[in-house]
Amino acid sequence: METRIAIIGIIIEDPDASEQINRLLHEYGDYIVGRMGIPYRQRNVNIICIVLDAPNDVINTLAGKIGKVRNVSAKTIYSKA
Repeated sequence: METRIAIIGIIIEDPDASEQINRLLHEYGDYIVGRMGIPYRQRNVNIICIVLDAPNDVINTLAGKIGKVRNVSAKTIYSKA
């Protein structure tokens, strides 16, 4: 199956939502190439960047599930190839 590289940028505005996000990311761990998390304490948010190498439907499903978590914003960027 053909895969693409994508980046999902996540901003978590409620620390309680972090547990849900971590569970989701664990489920999709086979597709995650790298992860960077930054706690921005002055603004009381957490910022996570996920790099994926996965089929389009997997990327879309994960991004959709993340987008449904309350107090979490996410955007996905795809490679052109």
